[in-house]
This record gives sequence, structure tokens and C-alpha cells, in this order.
Amino acid sequence: MSKLTFAIPCLFGLEGLVGDEVRRLGLEQVQVENGRVLCQGTESGLPRLNVNLRCGERVLLQLASFPARSFEALFQGTAAVHWEDFIPKDGQFPVKGYALDSLLHSVPDCQKIVKKAAAERLGRAYGMERLPENGVKYQIQFAIMKDQCTLYLDTSGPGLHKRGYRAVGVEAPLRETLAAAMVILSRYRGKDPFRDPFCGSGTIAIEAALIAKNRAPGLERSFDAQKWRWLDSKLWLDAAGEAMDSEFDGAYDIWGGDIDPKAVRIARENAVKAGVEDLVRFEQADVKKFRCQGEYGQIVTNPPYGERLLEKEDAEGLYRVFGEVYRQVPQKWRVLVLTSHPEFESFFGRRAEKKRKLYNGMIKCELFQFSR
Repeated sequence: MSKLTFAIPCLFGLEGLVGDEVRRLGLEQVQVENGRVLCQGTESGLPRLNVNLRCGERVLLQLASFPARSFEALFQGTAAVHWEDFIPKDGQFPVKGYALDSLLHSVPDCQKIVKKAAAERLGRAYGMERLPENGVKYQIQFAIMKDQCTLYLDTSGPGLHKRGYRAVGVEAPLRETLAAAMVILSRYRGKDPFRDPFCGSGTIAIEAALIAKNRAPGLERSFDAQKWRWLDSKLWLDAAGEAMDSEFDGAYDIWGGDIDPKAVRIARENAVKAGVEDLVRFEQADVKKFRCQGEYGQIVTNPPYGERLLEKEDAEGLYRVFGEVYRQVPQKWRVLVLTSHPEFESFFGRRAEKKRKLYNGMIKCELFQFSR
């Protein structure tokens, strides 16, 4: 099979980080665009991307892109794809997608057209009037933007932020891909102390441990494409083996604290599921008593927003307390705070040196960076 094209959607603001990850994995023709990264590679790239990506949301196999200003154009463009190269005669091929700024704006109608065209193509290829669709799933996705339709197969299944370690959580969980991005942006590599005084279900500290150990985030989960017949199962074993061979051994000073004992219990359980329970300490702790030891270190945290957990005034009071605590932090510590509160700096009592717009799910946030 010739070179494959992969599209990796990501949260807005993380495109550059995902592009860097893809380049380090050795994929080719890397293009960083708004909300996604494109690249090319062989079949082996498909499992390697799924297993190793920390900040991407999923891995899509791009099959075609064509103008679609009418339903007929959408049908013909879809029917021209060699679906039989990927989907067997018993394969399930549900269709989902979206349409933006296009003449074809009805998503349900577009779904029906894409489904019908793919079914007719597969029916002809297999000499069947009716396809059973009782086998493995091959999720078709379409994206129609400004009258240009792109067709994909979703290789990941559940999003890549679902690492497999967080079966339960506290309210307003931080997406794992965003937590990993925060750790990477803090430039933490495992050498210095790492602290999260609002740890919640432990996501940031756990992602810090995975990064320090260089453990691939996808090792503890499965992916839809593992069951695909045309993709050699050995490639998945090779990707996992390569990832495990790249892990580091060491002891790390990673700590998470939260005033809620239930959150701390869940964080500890999640660390066990992630296989990093020996690398992270979680404790019930009040931020008022939070202190840092050592000349260097990173504080990376996601305090309650006020929109989803605390009343706004309570959240603002918490920011004031955290600002007072910050004044006791040693000068060479780097502090990153993610929040959606537009006036966080005024309550914290200090202007950030750097700001970065990010999204936690659908909530628009800013990542504030401070250093003393």
C-alpha cells in the first residue's frame, strides 16, 4: 500500500505541540493547521500515532477530498473511494460528520448520501445486494467545509484523551490531552519537583508521571483499528514494544493535593490504573498551607473555575489565597495556571508573564505562566 495520509484533530491551541509529537515519531509531510495536524506515513505509523500521542484527540485515516456543492457531487465523490480496500464484506460502516459554511448544511442528509454511496460501492465490489454489517466497525467520518468534503476512517475509536486510567472522576474533569499539554508547556522533564495543589482526580500529576517516565499514554487501552483485517496485527505489537523500550527508570518528586478527601482517593485509584502509583504522591491538603521546597520546580494546576464547581465568589476567594501562597514560592519555580475566569490575574494579584488561549472541552480558558 502506498503512503497513507493521517489527520489528527486536537484542541485549539495545541496544534504546535501535536505537530512536534508527530515529527518526533518520524512521520512525513507534517502540516500544522487550525484544530488539526496532517501527516503521511506507512501502515506502521497508524499504531505508533495512536499509542504515543499525548496531545492529539484521535487519528483519522484520510481517504479522499473533493468539492461537494451538491448531493450528487457528494455521492459521486464518496462512491469513487476504494472502500473495498479497507472495509470487508461483513464490516460495519456507520457514518458521522459535520458541515460548516457549505451549501450542503444538513448533516443527516449528508450522512445518508455518504452511507448510500459507500454501500453501493461495497455491494458492487462484493457482489452483494445487501451487506450484513455484522462484523468489525469501520467508522466513516466526513467533514464538509466551504463546499469541500473530506472523508476519513476513524482508527482510534474513543478519543485519545481516554487513556484508560480514569474510569471515574470528580466533577469538571480536565481532559488528559490538555493536562499533558500543560505539563509539556511547563518544560517539566522529571528532574525537578512537580506540584499540583488543586489536583482533583489527579490528571495533571499522572500525566506528569507518564511524561517523566516517557511512558506512551496509549499502552493501557485498545483502538478500533486493532481489529481491522487489512492492518497487520504485528504492527500494534511492534508499536507497543518500541514504546516500552523507550521508557525511563527513576524516582520522581511528583505531588498532588486537594482539600476534598474523595478527590484524593480517586486520584490514587487513577494512579494505580495508570501504573504510576509509585511515582506520584496524593494527599488531602488545604492550599492555604501549600509550600514549596527546593530552588527549582514546577507548579501546574487547574483551580476550580466558578462556572462548574464553586460559586464565582468562592473561586475568586480561592484565587486570592493562592496568590498569597504564591508569594512564598521560591524565585526559580515556574507556575502555570489554567482557568476560564477572565479576571484571574486581578484576584491572584500578579500579571502573568505569558498567556495562552486553550480549551477544556467547550470551555474557553487561558493558561497563565508566572515566574518569580
